Amino acid sequence: MLGLSPRSAFAAATAAFALALAGGSALPGTALNHVASVDDARMLAANAEPQNWLVNGGTLNGEHFSLLDQINLETVGKLKPAWFFEYDTTRGQEGEPIVVDGVMYVSTSWSKVYAFDAATGKQLWFYDPEVSGVAGAKACCDVVNRGVAVYKGKVYVGALDGRLIALDARSGKPVWSRMTLDPDSMMTITGAPRVVRDKVIIGNAGADFGARGYVSAYDAATGKQVWRFYLVPGDPAKGPDGAASDKIMEKLVRPTWSGNYASYGGGGTAWQTIMYDADYNRLYVGTGNGSPWNPKYRTDGKGDNLFLCSIVALDADTGEYVWHYQENPQEAWDYNSTQPIILTELAIAGVKRKVLLHAPKNGFFYVIDRTTGKPISAEPTVPVTWAKRIDMASGRPVEDENARYTNGPFLGKPGTAGSHNWHAMAFSPRTGLAYFSVAENSTLFRTNPDFKPVAMGPFNHGVVSEHKAGATYLLAWDPVKQREAWRVPYRGGGVLATAGGLVFQGRGTVIGEFVAMRATDGKEVWRWPTPNGIQAAPISYSVDGVQYIAISTGAGAGAMTGGAEARMRQPGRMVVFKLGGTATLPKEPDAAPPANPAREAFPSDMIERGHGAYVTYCSRCHGPNAVSSNVVPDLRRSLALSNKEAWHAILWEGALESGGMIGWSKYLKPEQVEELRAYVSSEATRLKNGTAPGAKQTGSPRSGEPVVQEQ
Repeated sequence: MLGLSPRSAFAAATAAFALALAGGSALPGTALNHVASVDDARMLAANAEPQNWLVNGGTLNGEHFSLLDQINLETVGKLKPAWFFEYDTTRGQEGEPIVVDGVMYVSTSWSKVYAFDAATGKQLWFYDPEVSGVAGAKACCDVVNRGVAVYKGKVYVGALDGRLIALDARSGKPVWSRMTLDPDSMMTITGAPRVVRDKVIIGNAGADFGARGYVSAYDAATGKQVWRFYLVPGDPAKGPDGAASDKIMEKLVRPTWSGNYASYGGGGTAWQTIMYDADYNRLYVGTGNGSPWNPKYRTDGKGDNLFLCSIVALDADTGEYVWHYQENPQEAWDYNSTQPIILTELAIAGVKRKVLLHAPKNGFFYVIDRTTGKPISAEPTVPVTWAKRIDMASGRPVEDENARYTNGPFLGKPGTAGSHNWHAMAFSPRTGLAYFSVAENSTLFRTNPDFKPVAMGPFNHGVVSEHKAGATYLLAWDPVKQREAWRVPYRGGGVLATAGGLVFQGRGTVIGEFVAMRATDGKEVWRWPTPNGIQAAPISYSVDGVQYIAISTGAGAGAMTGGAEARMRQPGRMVVFKLGGTATLPKEPDAAPPANPAREAFPSDMIERGHGAYVTYCSRCHGPNAVSSNVVPDLRRSLALSNKEAWHAILWEGALESGGMIGWSKYLKPEQVEELRAYVSSEATRLKNGTAPGAKQTGSPRSGEPVVQEQ
């Protein structure tokens, strides 16, 4: 079993001594409690102190791999809950915790932040940025937050409303706050900041609503903006941005765009992945989809549209362009390239190469040379129809001739849901395998001839699309041989690999389970039921020689669109396991309330008009066909549905705005409020009669007993 290394023991002792001199105090076993004394040198040497989880991904390379091995194939059968903590919000939980010297820092939905004693779960402090419900209505996929960064005594969080906030790690009190985007725009922040070399790096989300993507660096001590790099061009009539991207924008980027792109925003938002490569002092930024999706409208069907769906390498100090690799030129399918990136070294054809591993939404697994940005290899991990292969000579995909649905409908595989979404990918240097969740799905794409942007309405696609789900599984992939090693069925979230020979993954949408598998072949060796579904990434750490596995639990965006059992709403939780743990998790929630249709009989034409308004304004949060798993309320079950006045107060006047349900008086006509009630009531009647599609009815509760498989 691994313990404290000499280096980390010395660092802990030194910091404790310094703290004592400063008049501070520390809890037993947590020498740096509340100080979060993480600097660049410590992050670079993160593997020397595996008892901590200093950065998002575990190390700057982002492997999601723990060197701790107290929990292993022989001992995992004794793994039980050590402690849990209930958050104050029922919405989706995607945050990856950070652990520094016995203190855990984690963000939750609505961009709230907790600090816990990592051994006991005792709350040390809590910070609520008090994000307005208006910002919640701008988010594409729930009010989630994927994590914080810790650096030199501060904890940094990107708030959903666009603020970048620095908190004092001792108290949780704000030190500084900076607005990083136009508050009147449809942009938000859901990703974790990256802090390196005294700069906090953050991007934004919102490409589905007409945003223009960029990434910015702020001084970690003061919050002053240091540089900004735009990822797609702006309005040429306005001239240069005065940003680090100006030179490359005019030389390389703008010539790849045509038409009235600036009026649509363009897209290309950096809403998740920002990695730091210490070997070259570079940042790697994964960029998002085009806005709108359909290049016919976005760019007159011309040009590659840099830097959509790309990995862009920037100088970490200046933000200057270094190189890029575009995975989907002239993006047309919502194929984000914002998925997690892993930095490593691989022996390829007998030569050790510094590489970047990437499994984006488009279905291919890429191995890219970090020095040049040139792809070394790329192979599909799921059935793919949009491209036959990736041409290694040019790095470009060899696409289907109708891939952009210019000559009638096109069945795209994967579909807009993508093969691999935002969930954490792990890489084990012990097995040489990458582990990530995969989905087989498809979308039938057709150009929407009536396309026009709608304020606060549907994603600005320019596409009429029909989606079909398929198999989902955890995939183990050999990046050298570019082939599958093994797969395990089930829908799952982020992944953690460990030196104990294990791979951990959470599953479930509304209720869930936490599972451990053998890293070499995927054989399940342990399972524990959880009251919440799990989307986030697990981590591992140790305190006083005891190894823990931690996971933030709570249904994610998948629960917003149905397809899972509808349950009563429940809070998200931090759940932590150790060998011989004695905590008991809460029971799973009861079935959701029954359907509550209105007593009135509505005419069919009124219902049909209500359906149109629902698709435009409501479906992205409350689910297609009004089918929801009740994480975001299932409107068919709402008590307000049978009360015309209450329905009006919520939809028109914004009575529930603080929870993210804004009033829609700026966007709806008065008669549409009642038409929406007519449509939802008709779907509630279908639910009551047992003829509604989508969300399953709740079955019998599980026993709550763990399952340990033979090894």
